Amino acid sequence: MEELKQVTHIDNVKLGEDGASVVIIDQTQLPSRTEYLVLRTAEDIYDAIFELKVRGAPAIGICAGFGIYILAKGIGTEDYEEFYSRFCRYKEYLDSARPTAVNLSWALNRMERVVTSRRELGVEGILGLLKKECIAIQKEDMAMCRKISEYGLSLLKDGDGILTHCNAGPLATSRYGTALGPLFLGKEQGMEFKVFADETRPLLQGARLTSYELQKAGIDVTLICDNMASLVMKNGWIQACLVGCDRVAANGDVANKIGTSGVAVLAKYYGIPFYVLGPGSTIDLSCPRGEDIRIELRSPDEVKKKFYQTPVALEEVKCYNPAFDVTDHSLITAIITERGICYPPYKESLTRFKEG
Repeated sequence: MEELKQVTHIDNVKLGEDGASVVIIDQTQLPSRTEYLVLRTAEDIYDAIFELKVRGAPAIGICAGFGIYILAKGIGTEDYEEFYSRFCRYKEYLDSARPTAVNLSWALNRMERVVTSRRELGVEGILGLLKKECIAIQKEDMAMCRKISEYGLSLLKDGDGILTHCNAGPLATSRYGTALGPLFLGKEQGMEFKVFADETRPLLQGARLTSYELQKAGIDVTLICDNMASLVMKNGWIQACLVGCDRVAANGDVANKIGTSGVAVLAKYYGIPFYVLGPGSTIDLSCPRGEDIRIELRSPDEVKKKFYQTPVALEEVKCYNPAFDVTDHSLITAIITERGICYPPYKESLTRFKEG
């Protein structure tokens, strides 16, 4: 199981040994190359998040926590008001990198609360607490992913066919992952699954990352184009769909990678359970419905040019490139968190989760 552990316990985001940098695996280079990037400036961290060098809601939150700490450490003043003013400017700048995934703002807000709640300690004392807090965010994610994996695995049977979309494995989190976590955990326990991974256009996270992680872990994985999901479901090869999430509204609507809602519609038609897996930090009770989630729009070049030697469409052709879509709560069988499994009606179960 050594190869499996190397996949599930990969250090894709970590605080640099010098304490003044964030070190990440550049996910845009996978699977062909494994390259580590050292982030030292606000621009480095922003670009890494915006350009998806670090991606996956939990991993983004972890990177933001480490990032705002090293930036705060470099402010270089003992005056609290000046320190807090510059801290807030860094926070707002980083928070603007990806508007849809709630973990980014969640982690930054959590770090800000350390600054505002312990003013009496002075800047030096606050910096010490910020370091402890960003490390705690990562450690908590490790524990959460393990619990999510356990709850998710309880819904699966040995030999099940699983369809997944985008990437919600160790690269997107800190350890096992969310949507892929039950598969890795099941593998550790001797269970076998047949996984069908959607390629996930236009950035191919399923092809480049999910199939990479599963193949390296020795899990039976078949890569399919997004438009093949209906056929494999019709063939009876899928017993459950597992996806991650970037934001969960109070009514159970879920924002996840573009194409997720289409998978959910197909699963509903074919009578296949559709499970959403994610940490409680992605649940945003201040957001009433999916319609209230701001969806990030990205460059047309990702559709027309990225991963192609020559463009696949004319330069003047317009493109619509939303990074996420919203899956209606009526299509979701259950939302799996580190505290348990939330079932409909989600307004009640998600509220209990947050209040518990």
